[in-house]
Amino acid sequence: MDETTPTPYQPSAVEPKWQARWAERGTNRAQLDNPARPFYALMMFPYPSAEGLHVGNLFAFTGSDISARFYRLLGYDVFQPLGFDAFGIHSENYALKVGAHPMELTPKNVANFTRQLGRAGFMVDWNQKVDTSRPDYYKWTQWVFLQLHKQGLAYKKAAAVNWCPTDKTVLANEQVEGGLCERCGTPVEQRFLEQWFFRISDYAPRLLNNLEWLDWSNVTRQAQRNWIGKSEGAHVTFDVQGHGDRLTVFTTRADTIFGATYLVLAPEHPLVNTLTTSAQQEAVRAYVEQTTKQDLISRKSTREKTGVFTGAYAINPATQQPIPIWIADYVLMEYGTGAIMAVPGHDERDFEFAQVFGLPIVRVVAGPDDHADTPLGDAAFTDDDGARLVNSAQFDGMSVADAKREVTAWLATQQHAQAVTNYRLHDWCISRQRYWGPPIPIIYCDDCGAVPVPESQLPVELPNIPDFKPDDSGISPLARHEEWYRTPCPTCGKCARRETDVSDTFLDSAWYFLRYPSATRDDVPFDATRTKTWLPVNSYIGGNEHAVLHLLYSRFITMVLKDGGHIDFEEPFTRFRAHGMIIREGAKMSKSKGNVINPDQYMEEWGADAFRMYLMFLGPYEEGGDFRDQGISGVRRFLDRVWASVRDARTDGAADAEVLRKLHRTIKKVGDDTANLAYNTAIAAMMEYINVVRRGERVPHRDEVQPLVQLVAPYAPHLAEECWELLGHTGSVFDAGWPAFDAAQLVDDAIDLVVQVNGKTRGKVRLPTGAGQDEALAEAMADAAIAKFVTGSPRKVVFVPGRLLNVVV
Repeated sequence: MDETTPTPYQPSAVEPKWQARWAERGTNRAQLDNPARPFYALMMFPYPSAEGLHVGNLFAFTGSDISARFYRLLGYDVFQPLGFDAFGIHSENYALKVGAHPMELTPKNVANFTRQLGRAGFMVDWNQKVDTSRPDYYKWTQWVFLQLHKQGLAYKKAAAVNWCPTDKTVLANEQVEGGLCERCGTPVEQRFLEQWFFRISDYAPRLLNNLEWLDWSNVTRQAQRNWIGKSEGAHVTFDVQGHGDRLTVFTTRADTIFGATYLVLAPEHPLVNTLTTSAQQEAVRAYVEQTTKQDLISRKSTREKTGVFTGAYAINPATQQPIPIWIADYVLMEYGTGAIMAVPGHDERDFEFAQVFGLPIVRVVAGPDDHADTPLGDAAFTDDDGARLVNSAQFDGMSVADAKREVTAWLATQQHAQAVTNYRLHDWCISRQRYWGPPIPIIYCDDCGAVPVPESQLPVELPNIPDFKPDDSGISPLARHEEWYRTPCPTCGKCARRETDVSDTFLDSAWYFLRYPSATRDDVPFDATRTKTWLPVNSYIGGNEHAVLHLLYSRFITMVLKDGGHIDFEEPFTRFRAHGMIIREGAKMSKSKGNVINPDQYMEEWGADAFRMYLMFLGPYEEGGDFRDQGISGVRRFLDRVWASVRDARTDGAADAEVLRKLHRTIKKVGDDTANLAYNTAIAAMMEYINVVRRGERVPHRDEVQPLVQLVAPYAPHLAEECWELLGHTGSVFDAGWPAFDAAQLVDDAIDLVVQVNGKTRGKVRLPTGAGQDEALAEAMADAAIAKFVTGSPRKVVFVPGRLLNVVV
């Protein structure tokens, strides 16, 4: 290249240079001990798939990285770690598919992800990396389990669970879609298995109440509220005719008890066998067996009503009339008491069931225009607005709201009701009958029962077994290896047996944020001083798909550890924001469509900075955008212009006053937008500014471009570092601070005033701020393009300062 030819921006040289220099200088390492202004910036850690880093990962991480770098420029000591959620069924299934072992495959995947993440230029402190599949991490996951066990929050019981016959494991309700396994599409079955549970339901009130003050989006907080599902209602007790037994139901509508014409039990209800008459035993047995072939989600959502009569009757405590007791799959043991009082006149589900089986339907609530004998027609009456009770004895005419309290109180005097608060949230099943996960640290002894593994014996290491494929027995592959599960009882020393289930991968990720600051410590799960310094997390960014379970479980575990005296806070994430999703050319990305974006390819062709900025320019970060290949060239041109502006900047003379005015507005705009994750509009503002700087191919002044380098730094860190060095600085641009703006420069000293003649807009005139009517009229009349419409003297002038001049002729 000729010496007179300007040096172009070359990301292929610049980016590796700065990545090496950051590593050499320790630029991205946090001052974990005694930081002046600690700021913990966290992005949800990825599952390291064999396919490598997905563009969705890069989109999420770039947004988090920009925020972290911005806070560093604001003067905070930022800690931004990253690790890998490496255990779980995804890794295990892929290993089975390709005939590899997850213990060999996972480290390779982690290494590839680490390479790709490094290529993208994230400000990550890799010294504090975690990998959930390593013994030095899951030792402490097992420790967390033991703390819950110690606090009486871990227990084992037989429970109905979703079972995927292809994946050979239990599925959470969220992993079932339309009765099918979300991963493989196999119809899901119901099974009864002995499972370990955590008592998260005990924490439902705290989990719900704290949502009021968390700095989370309303959408995320509402998703959590819905999942926790608080219901104010009553436990109502029915005597069973001819039995000593009583049935308790939970209802939010005690006011409608006069319309309860039958009861329904879940097929799993413990009194089913006791209450079923001999004549109905075969029909009930067949129905219960049929129900086990359904998954729990389908039972909740199916429109088809099925059921069977037990032959038994209960006494309605309000009417003293016998009502039949049925069994139906739409009633679940996991909610309420596993039994409901059916009021078909005022519940759509009960109405449909009553119609199918010919059961009585009675109106006990009427609207303002109805009366006690108004027919219900072909649907239940569910509009309570302005409604009152009818056919309800002494409660007739009472409003629904008042009747809920009064009827409950009346039934309570007869020992048939108690006001209660119920929650949809049920206990967390953590057992998994798979291989690739942390073994649950429990030992079963014939003499001592279930004994927790002593903390001094952790970790209970996952053995490297060749036959890790699960089978249809519902028993973990570890149960096939007696040489592993046979072990002495920690209490009595006799031969005992290890738990062979592994724990849910959600447990791995429910505490990982606590581990990062202490990742190099092998003697404690988290250092007390560092935890007090850095936690709770200041800013957490992740996907909407984790807005319920991961966040809920993390909050629960944090509360448990606080209650156990291990930490002094109970909410892990002060601020949470969910990022949006990237599509490509209008379609969701998938391997089958062949439209998956390979980040390596784009970073190689355009540079990591251009790729980062283009992803952020696609649309609002919290919504996502449509990736179109032709769009990235515009971002690259912007970076080229920034580079050229710095390279060619002059130092003689003074900067242009109008350009500086635009600069100060840009600093404020980019600062405000970056703080609010509005990255696309921040980038647009910087692009608008560079257009002003280079208008007419003018040569910019150094004072016009140096602050721009600081603004662009969180978005394009490699380019910014190179430009900062080119400007003569020796330190990192990220230690230079965020540029300040002059508030006085934000105020216009001139305005554009709209001029109308007889109400029609004829042009604009430029006036000093604060100009009066006479000056505005004179300026308008001096403009020939406007004056030609004014014939003769104006009859009237309407002047709105700063906005409008209307000349009436």
